Amino acid sequence: MCRRSEIEEKVYSLVEIQDLGFETPCHIWQGSHSGDGRGGGYPRMCLNGQTMAVHRVMFTNQYGIIPGKKQIDHKCRNRMCVNPDHLEMVTHKENQRRKNNA
Repeated sequence: MCRRSEIEEKVYSLVEIQDLGFETPCHIWQGSHSGDGRGGGYPRMCLNGQTMAVHRVMFTNQYGIIPGKKQIDHKCRNRMCVNPDHLEMVTHKENQRRKNNA
């Protein structure tokens, strides 16, 4: 099994697919998250001994490297969604604009 498949299998072992009204169903992370404080509520997992944001892992696994000044936005507006089709690489400015218009 290739590394990408192993990562996807590990992630989807802790995902529940739910129709939450977006264009396609959300893949909701059922594992640990970054808490409820400021900047919290993002899915977390251990990969190669490192704690990582699952939505960033899934984006990278599907589409490739995320440049340093880019962020991953949830088009479905659900922070716990890890569906690669719901994730989009944007600038910080665009991510904040979308957050404020949600």
